Amino acid sequence: MATRLVLALLASGCASAVPTESSTSYLALGDSIAFGYDPLVDLNRDQVRGYPELLAERRGLDITNLSCPGEASGGFMSTTGADNHCRENRQAYPLHVDYEGTQLRAAVEFLEASPDTSLVTIDLGANDVFLLDHKCNRDIACILAELVATTEAYSRNLDFIFTELRHVYDGPIVGLSVYNPYPADATAQYALDRINVLFADHLDAKGGVLADGMTAFTNASNGDPCANGLLIEMPDGTCDVHPTPAGAKVLADAIDTALAK
Repeated sequence: MATRLVLALLASGCASAVPTESSTSYLALGDSIAFGYDPLVDLNRDQVRGYPELLAERRGLDITNLSCPGEASGGFMSTTGADNHCRENRQAYPLHVDYEGTQLRAAVEFLEASPDTSLVTIDLGANDVFLLDHKCNRDIACILAELVATTEAYSRNLDFIFTELRHVYDGPIVGLSVYNPYPADATAQYALDRINVLFADHLDAKGGVLADGMTAFTNASNGDPCANGLLIEMPDGTCDVHPTPAGAKVLADAIDTALAK
């Protein structure tokens, strides 16, 4: 186990398995959205903040953020599973927490050491869709033909991931559904909707709560998340798929809404 994760484990608060003022440990899992990735930031020099950090601040929680840019469901649970360059990214720049092996293994070890963690959040699935898009070179017919295999693999992976987490943790898990950075792209919307339905179903089956990131982002974007400041604007005037601080706030708000139910 890497030193930084060990330190994070030692720093984690222990109390009730439900959110209380005395239980302040918060574990964030996921991909570049949870990481707070910004393509304009030198990640070897500067830290970034995503929706988990916003959520931790407003709730007074001590965060351990294990997220990895490029993480897909396969790579989350297996060192040989498909990912969208998470493993390369871990070599290129530091994550929020340094750990060995998979994100799932690090999460399980964290929760074994801190079973009274107040909250776990997770977003996972966007890179499964991106991998499909890359495989098909954005060919719509190919994407639609291969989507069944992608969703079947994603479903199997989620079942394993949530089962493993529940073996060591019975507290609140909030899953954030994937938003669509390109709302005018009907194919992307269709694929993400299929992913989000599976995510919600597996989350519910394991006693988790869904935060509807898709609806929250769509409503806040007024049909154009780039023009409305929710996505990071690049020097050429186009937008990256990752959220600005305003976009991250929309996602944090969605989790707050889910926790209030």
